[in-house]
Order: sequence, then structure tokens, then C-alpha cells
Amino acid sequence: MTTRDRADACPGAVQTHRAADGRLARVRVPGGLLTGAQLLVLAQAAVDLADGALELTSRGNVQLRGLADDAPPELARRLHGAGLLPSEAHETARNVVASVLSGRSGGLVDVRPVVRAFDAGLLADPALAGLPGRFLVTVDDGRGDVHGLGGDVGLVTEAPDALALVLAGHGTGLRAAPAQAAGLLLRGAHAFLAERAAQASQAWRLHELAEGPARVAARLGGTAAPLDLDPADPPVGSLEQADGRVALVGLVPLGQLTATALDVLVQVTAALGSEVQLTPWRSVAVPDLPDEFVDDVATALHHAGLVFDAASPWAQVTACAGLPGCAKSRADVRADAARAVATRSLPVEGPQHWAGCERRCGRPAGSVDVLATGQGYEIGAG
Repeated sequence: MTTRDRADACPGAVQTHRAADGRLARVRVPGGLLTGAQLLVLAQAAVDLADGALELTSRGNVQLRGLADDAPPELARRLHGAGLLPSEAHETARNVVASVLSGRSGGLVDVRPVVRAFDAGLLADPALAGLPGRFLVTVDDGRGDVHGLGGDVGLVTEAPDALALVLAGHGTGLRAAPAQAAGLLLRGAHAFLAERAAQASQAWRLHELAEGPARVAARLGGTAAPLDLDPADPPVGSLEQADGRVALVGLVPLGQLTATALDVLVQVTAALGSEVQLTPWRSVAVPDLPDEFVDDVATALHHAGLVFDAASPWAQVTACAGLPGCAKSRADVRADAARAVATRSLPVEGPQHWAGCERRCGRPAGSVDVLATGQGYEIGAG
């Protein structure tokens, strides 16, 4: 149990954060899905209002850095027009990650309608605007790719007609058919808020409540029991879709989508009338490619910096913002991490998170810490 002495202050697109390099705005993208038109709006906002790039987060959302103090209202206007800010009251509560390429490649059921229905229900409910900005909803289509991300309330698909409710890594015995699954998630979110109020708590996450999974499950008529599901590896590279077309999933080194990469993605989505999916592993899925387009798109994105090799060191390395963007950082961790990749001198094998201070912002579960000390890096700290 964790005791919080203040409300969550997670940034959004309206409630921005002042960083060393200007204001930072975080735009929630439920399920990570962006239409070509929405991607274009974000890309233009990055160039016009921010530092020119988009940052991908560990929840499949995007951030814009380097905003001037007077830029957030204009950003909000553009996002609202693109359908990316449907409710200012709910903006920081829309944290939903979903299985990558669901309904296109793999999985037992297409969970995209579940995500849309949950988001619509959330936006229609004033009480759910009170969800903390760090509260996370996961919707897994059965392959296990997002279940292991530590969601507070989530669904794991067990069969084409059965999605099971999970609470902070605990099963509940509660299930719903796809058409009713969003309603079960919404009940779970309400039960979290009710239990938090009953405990007079300001908890940001369900596991921070005393006996959180057990008590929230009981409110829903279920019983909490720990789950042990083996997570699937995140997809990287070329995947064949069920309809015969191809999806490309490219890693975005350090989560920074440059203006060049954005230009390519905007051109591809405009040409195909398709969408992209941002993933919680800081990669981008480009679906619905006819076979004859795949090589050209992959080449263009590779030249723009994306990586399509699962064996690349970039598949193991994440980093916080570091200097100069964060005044708390002791080092330019992104530059140092990039140098270590380029010179094949990573300090450890396997997943590693380079952090400029003890807060370890953006650290994925299971990563080894590479923590800046001011005199170098400490490995495995914390």
C-alpha cells in the first residue's frame, strides 16, 4: 500500500507541465489508434508550437515538448478540432492500451470496438473525470501483449465470446461478451473510485489501496486471485494480416518521432486512407499495406530512423528525457544511451532504462536501471 499526500498531477494537453525546455503537453490516444488526419494535426502542431518531434510514451500516448507558455490554448484548439480532445475534464483519464493490430493480425477477438465503447462511456460520465492521470486500463485480445503492463483495470480475452476482468494483476471471476465488455470495465473504474473514497485515499493506482484488488473485486461481486499469465513479446517488423495485407511495426529509438518520420507516416496514411497505432513499447504499427508497397514504406521509415529488427539494441533501450529537457536530470541520458548503442558499449544485456535521477520516469517493468550519478552511471540501482 502506498500513501499519497496529494492528488495526481499527471500532465495533459490542457494541464501542461513546465519543464526545463518549455511546457510539456501529453495527448491521450486510447488504444494508440490515430487516423491519418489526426496524425497530420499532431505533426503540424509539433512543428508550429513545439520542438518539431513527437515523443511516444509507455502507454501509447504522445507528448509535445518545448511549448511556449502561450501555446497550450492553440494546441487545445487544434486537438479539439481533430477529435483528440473531446473533453477537457476527462483528458488525463483516457489512459487505455490495447493489443497491437487487434482485428488485423492475431488475437481471439477484435478489441477495437471495446476500446471505443469504453472511451465513449468514460467521456459520458462526469464522475469518471476523477480518475487519476496514472490510472491505466488494458484491453488484451488474448495474446498477452498488454496484460503484463500493470494495468489497474483490464480485460483479458479468454475466448471469442468471453473477456475476463482483471484488477492490478488479479483475476476476478467476472466475464463479459465483447458487446458488454466495455460496461464491465466502466464498472471496474467506478468501483476503484468508490473504494478510494471509502478509504479516504488519494491513491493514483489500484494497488496503492489497502487490499485494493480484493476490495474492488468484492464491490463488483467477484473474488480477487493473483494471475500468472506469460506475456507475449511485442511485435517488431513485418506481419501478415488476416486479409492478406501487411503491417509494419517499427521501433522508435528513445521514443522520438522526428519530423522526417512523421512526414513519411502522414504520406502513407494519406495514400492508403489508413491509420497508425502507437504502442506502449514506443513503436509504431503501420497496417493495411498492400504487398507491393511494403518495401518502399519500410525503406522510407528506416531512413527516417525507425528500426524493424527485433534483435537491434534499440529493442532493449529506453530513457527518460534527461538534460536539457529536465532540470532534475544529472546527464543527457538520451545522448549517452544513443552513443552506447552506436559504439556497441551498452553496460548490460537485455532491457535497460537510462535515467537521469532517482525518479526513473518512463521506466518499463523488468528493466535494469542505468542511473546517472553526476560522475557516471550506476547499474542496477533501486
